[in-house]
Amino acid sequence: MAAAAAAAAAGQGEEVPNRRVVLKRYVNGFPAEDDMEVVAGAARLAVPAGSAGVVLKNLYVSCDPYMRNRMTKHDQPSYVPDFVPGEVLVNFGVSRVVASGHPDFKVGDLVWGTTGWEEYTFIPSPESLFKINHPEIPLSYYIGVLGMPGITAYFGFFEVAKPKKGEYVFVSAASGAVGQIVGQLAKLTGCYVVGSAGSDEKVNLLKTKFGYDEAFNYKKEQDLNATLKRYFPEGIDIYFENVGGATLDAVLLNMRLHGRIPACGMISQYNLEQPEGVRNLFLLVTKRVRMEGFISFDHFGEYCRFEEDMVGYLKEGKLNYVEDVVDGLEKAPAALIGLFSGRNVGKQLVAVARE
Repeated sequence: MAAAAAAAAAGQGEEVPNRRVVLKRYVNGFPAEDDMEVVAGAARLAVPAGSAGVVLKNLYVSCDPYMRNRMTKHDQPSYVPDFVPGEVLVNFGVSRVVASGHPDFKVGDLVWGTTGWEEYTFIPSPESLFKINHPEIPLSYYIGVLGMPGITAYFGFFEVAKPKKGEYVFVSAASGAVGQIVGQLAKLTGCYVVGSAGSDEKVNLLKTKFGYDEAFNYKKEQDLNATLKRYFPEGIDIYFENVGGATLDAVLLNMRLHGRIPACGMISQYNLEQPEGVRNLFLLVTKRVRMEGFISFDHFGEYCRFEEDMVGYLKEGKLNYVEDVVDGLEKAPAALIGLFSGRNVGKQLVAVARE
């Protein structure tokens, strides 16, 4: 106690326990919980002298499929840096500022942005953090429908796909963090929407909670091409790509002339040591289809417009959002791994501290 008091008096702040989730080793193939571990540590609740950083108390952290890519060592740099064995995993989170040296952030502010999978995180350059403007909405939504997944759905659909009323839209991984939003935005636009998911429970959710016109369990379909022809006898205008592989190949056979494919992710490929090929790519040429990849980070500068639109939809009851929340950092590794077997129902996140 005396040492803590002396440190605080010296401007070093109180030292508190700080559990962290670290990567134990680089991963090839399917990841396992044992590739990560929860370790004990300590954090100081003060910023270093002269620093413009902030110390965050993390309330929620997000589990997202793209984290898998960061768990492998890449010879060629990827669009986000690889994780480093022995260091804390990082991803999006919702946090409260507990110490600040930055004029734009004060103690008590609620923020969302990139943080550590730990109880407390020091952010030396907090300019990338977003203040939470609507604390009346569940805070966890800021790593879901009002965070990266929402940005991905909103800009991928409206800016990349450029939908028109009456068009035919197919969404894969449709009950996930992004897909559930895309389907609802498509319905708000006046489109006909079909989604695929990996269980009957999720298919029911798509039709009863998210307003999809139709949905199917892809695990029960022997011939995806025939399935898509059944649901889209006139073809698909927009395919919101989340999975890749055999689904993409079947979709290409069913695209309409001048269709659009916003490529958000390809979760079926993330754990393969040798990615699958796509055989029907020439149909992009013959059907004049535009397939465009995009990254949510590209649209962070337009966040204010996105936030106000989405908050409006939520308050008007035009958007539903389903989360799958586990309590405690010790459950984070299992929650992340569960994404790749479809164990989660809705947006997967971890409650680190509930206030």
